[in-house]
Amino acid sequence: MVRGRVLRMRVRMPRTRRERRRLLWAAVAGCVLGLLPVTWVYAAAEPRLRTVADVPAAPVAIVFGAGLWEGEPSPYLAHRLDAAVELYRAGKVRVVLVTGDNSRAEYDEPDAMRKYLTDRGVPSGRIVSDFAGFDTWDSCTRAVRIFGVKKAVLVTQDFHIRRALALCGAAGVDAYGVGVTAKHDVTWYAGGAREVFASGKAALDAIVRPGPQFLGPREPGVQQALADGPAR
Repeated sequence: MVRGRVLRMRVRMPRTRRERRRLLWAAVAGCVLGLLPVTWVYAAAEPRLRTVADVPAAPVAIVFGAGLWEGEPSPYLAHRLDAAVELYRAGKVRVVLVTGDNSRAEYDEPDAMRKYLTDRGVPSGRIVSDFAGFDTWDSCTRAVRIFGVKKAVLVTQDFHIRRALALCGAAGVDAYGVGVTAKHDVTWYAGGAREVFASGKAALDAIVRPGPQFLGPREPGVQQALADGPAR
């Protein structure tokens, strides 16, 4: 009886040339559809990739969170913040918007990012915190809807920068991106592989444009920091 059930559960393989051709075309179509989100991400972002040295000036740098180690920025996040410090010192940006996860009291990415920046000379008044940047889309759409950012330099790892550019562009930010290089370790390869799958969600977010997990009222921090004039 069990054997009979197993036999009935077997998938019948195509027997005729026509059936095999249909199966082949179905496989090709599936591959094409699967690659469309990645293609969109690369096409949307490629013209806007820059380095710290050649990125056009913008009012704001948006630095995306990348995890904490015992309350301190992880090495990947530290590299992002180092790039933001360079941008600020070079006069490429006037305000740094740090966006990350503070969904629980004991985990506070934005405050850890702020401390890292101030320890390296960025004035506290030039740093604005987004405590509800739970993912890339949330960070991008909140930058527009909550903080009123219209033009920015995005700072994240090189494997993530294209998706960040594509999503922030869809959210309404005129952005260029600085992709920070990192050692090609297990984390780097895992991050790159994750981007392939994350591109599908990114494409859906760009089409549907959902609200962020937490919206809240508009915050004037970025505009106030920009209105303060040149940093002293």
